[in-house]
Amino acid sequence: MIRLLIFVFVLFGTVSCKAQPTQEKTTPKPEILTGAEQVNLLLPKLKGKRVALTVNHTSLIGKTHLADSLKSLGINIVKIFGPEHGFRGNAADGELVNDSLDVKTGIPLVSLYGKNKKPTPQQLADVDIMVFDIQDVGTRFYTYIGTMHYVMEACAEVNKKVIILDRPNPNDFVDGPMNDKPLKSFVAMHTIPVAHGLTVGELAQMLNGEGWLLNKVKCDIEIITVKNWKHSEPYLLPIGPSPNLPNNQAIQLYPSICLFEGTVISLGRGTPFPFQVLGNPELKQLPFTFTPITIKGVALKPPHENKLCYGIDLRQDKPARKIDLSYILKMYSLYPHKEKFFTSYFDILAGSTILQQQIKDGLTEEQIRASWQSELDKFKIVRAKYLLYQ
Repeated sequence: MIRLLIFVFVLFGTVSCKAQPTQEKTTPKPEILTGAEQVNLLLPKLKGKRVALTVNHTSLIGKTHLADSLKSLGINIVKIFGPEHGFRGNAADGELVNDSLDVKTGIPLVSLYGKNKKPTPQQLADVDIMVFDIQDVGTRFYTYIGTMHYVMEACAEVNKKVIILDRPNPNDFVDGPMNDKPLKSFVAMHTIPVAHGLTVGELAQMLNGEGWLLNKVKCDIEIITVKNWKHSEPYLLPIGPSPNLPNNQAIQLYPSICLFEGTVISLGRGTPFPFQVLGNPELKQLPFTFTPITIKGVALKPPHENKLCYGIDLRQDKPARKIDLSYILKMYSLYPHKEKFFTSYFDILAGSTILQQQIKDGLTEEQIRASWQSELDKFKIVRAKYLLYQ
């Protein structure tokens, strides 16, 4: 009897052990480290030098600004250059930002937005080395890459080195019409598609390699690359890169709907949800409504200010990883005064007159997208030469 009980207990124990689910060991994914977060690589390059920074509010190490971190570590920051929206990112779209002193650090600030988009030789005379660290969103018409272009050009002309602290591209795909009017506008400076699929570091290499800086000068650049990230991996920004891109929904919609800046359609500037809604006072057949107002530091006199706009709410949409033309085709089809739909800014944003004409001619999204393909294929060949994260 005792032997029988022992056998039963052993058998039960064996069955119980076999019934336990096996747990696979999973290795946690390494943390993505931006160029700025690799301070150990940056500090030796700056010690004993007069350093200038081209930065804004996205230039963070954790929750601390790069300028504050470097100053606390004894780096001699002699000047800070700020792009559109200012050094601390609190100026509205297109708002004039004056030169001043940073209240927190006492460091002189030089605005690179307005008439002075390019550092002058005098502004660089007391600088040994420039550091560029600004989060981009991967589109041709976002002005931070224009600022990088002019900073590289200015530094090349006076033989100053530029260290680029790279960051991932949150809209990491290649799509849209090519720009056939390079250097005609601050939002259309380069022969690239609307979504270029490059980080700022990779684009900086392209500016040098393709001879796109003035007089084909080449800037001495060094890139501190992102660690533990590669192309096609999603990346959510920890902070809005500008006042009207406050969250990742707006950031991911931006490549597809920024073209509405060149139309009579409001993108929600002057509301709590910019770049997440579309509307116009004439579209009364649509149920969603919003009223744009001036919001200090975010939207000054936004389109259709103080007017009730009827439109569509995109806050719950899942943005496509492409230039989604369905939005603009839909709004154009609904707007009653088609001759007034486009403004002169549309062709500048699109990079040519072709897209506007295609929409007017009633081409489908598939037909329009097919017309981009040949130029996109050529661009991808050029792009491949400069990729750092494959």
